[in-house]
Formats: sequence, C-alpha cells, structure tokens
Amino acid sequence: MSLLEETMAFQLKSAGIEFEREAQIIPGRKFAFDFSFPGRVLLEVQGGTFARGRTGHSSGMGIHRDIEKSNLATLAGYRLLACDEKHVTSGQALRWVQEALA
Repeated sequence: MSLLEETMAFQLKSAGIEFEREAQIIPGRKFAFDFSFPGRVLLEVQGGTFARGRTGHSSGMGIHRDIEKSNLATLAGYRLLACDEKHVTSGQALRWVQEALA
C-alpha cells in the first residue's frame, strides 16, 4: 500500500467512513480495488500520475488493464471513482466519496 493510499485511508477513518481495502469484487479475476464502500462504491487511487516515464499504470499495458478493470466493475453494478495525488491532498477525493455515499 502506498503512502498516498495510507493518506486516503486516514482521511476516510477521520471522517467516520467504513471501507474495505484491496477488495476483489469481480469473480474469477484477481483485480483488487484500493477502497470499497457500502452501496457498491469503489475508489481507485492513481499514484505517479505526474511522474516522468511510462511505467506501471501509465504504460500501454497498464492503461489497458485499468480500462478492463473499470469496465468489469461497472458491468457488475459498481460505481467507480478515481483520484490522483492532487485530489487526495486537496480533500477532493474524500468529498467525492462522501457525495457518492450520501
């Protein structure tokens, strides 16, 4: 778990929001979502979005996997939120989660 994910978890706990980490919600697939919430809401925290180079999630194959993962979650009836470092540090990611759960 990244420092960014730990920061998000701290914000969620401070706001009294229940969550599960690394939730595997797609039967037969090993895709894990960073945060899962009651009401079929998911949150993916994208780290390294402003880093130089194309590795991990920013590589062609990483983007391909993320698209498949997102689409399978949507088809399974989940609402998927995504955020990056700026969204977490500004509190915007927390506000999106609160809105989705309201």
